[in-house]
Amino acid sequence: MSEIRRDRIHNQYVIIAPERLYRPSLHAKHSKEKISNAKCPFCEGSEFLTPKELFAIRENESNTRGWRTRVIPNLYKAVQVELKDISQRDGLFEYIPGVGAHEILIDTPCHECKMQELEVLDIENWLRSMIVRIDDLKKDRRLIHLSIFKNSGANAGATQDHPHTQLLALPITPQSQQNFLEQNMRYYRRHGRGIVEDILHNELEAKKRVIYNEENFAAFCPFASAYPFEVMIAPKKNIPSLERCSRDDVTALACCIRSVFEKLAIQLDDFDYNIHFMLAPLNANFESEVYMPHLEKNYRFTVRITPRIYGLGGFEIATGMAINPVAPEECAALLNAKDSR
Repeated sequence: MSEIRRDRIHNQYVIIAPERLYRPSLHAKHSKEKISNAKCPFCEGSEFLTPKELFAIRENESNTRGWRTRVIPNLYKAVQVELKDISQRDGLFEYIPGVGAHEILIDTPCHECKMQELEVLDIENWLRSMIVRIDDLKKDRRLIHLSIFKNSGANAGATQDHPHTQLLALPITPQSQQNFLEQNMRYYRRHGRGIVEDILHNELEAKKRVIYNEENFAAFCPFASAYPFEVMIAPKKNIPSLERCSRDDVTALACCIRSVFEKLAIQLDDFDYNIHFMLAPLNANFESEVYMPHLEKNYRFTVRITPRIYGLGGFEIATGMAINPVAPEECAALLNAKDSR
């Protein structure tokens, strides 16, 4: 039997419809065509094919072999840090120049490695590279919102096989984030707690959808999952953004991420997916300044992993509502099965 569930983080509804699982041509096709290592600009030894690195975890000279992670400007950047942030109006048409930063974090020198195949230290290096870049980007007071996301596989929008992550910083707050900040503040004023804190508490109490639960972090299939096998990771204390994590927190998060991907790979094999980090604003502007003093008490960053195992249709595009054919309770049960440990 289907259900319409409310996603309290995005303040929208999701339809859980198990009957839809068996319709023809449900599953998106996984792309088997791979880009040769010899053509890959992100592989070790191809450093001359990329812009000069902004940061790298290495013990030798920059822009050479011997790195563990590299951060470079995106060659096909959506925004540019060199532009001036000056709002323009022409009647009802308002715009600003495309100010911002668009960077590529090359996760690992390994071209073929999946997340579940990396060592915990490799995932720590990946997370620590993000933290270094967040700290640097925050120095530019024009930059307000930072989106960190990873597209893996053609169904998830990836155009490059080599494992990589994108960091895109903007001088505005996207409407979805602005809506969450407002909703979270209203919730905090009423309950003295943030929304994610209470969602995590309730998930841990219910136990139906939890797939990982250790001292610092927990992972669960959200009650109103928009995708089959969608997983959310959240800290067990209020940490507004990734750069506020201690070294122990980073290690714990790396262990959690690796465990989640191991479980997903057992059930889904070689699957396409997106990861995105929902973080507190980098800096304050007129839209977000009212929320900034309270973030330490009411905001928790989250990591969301969304396997892309089927395509979206007209209803999703027209309404903004997802139809998920696999109940999150069923996904959690499969991920928690004995053979997935």
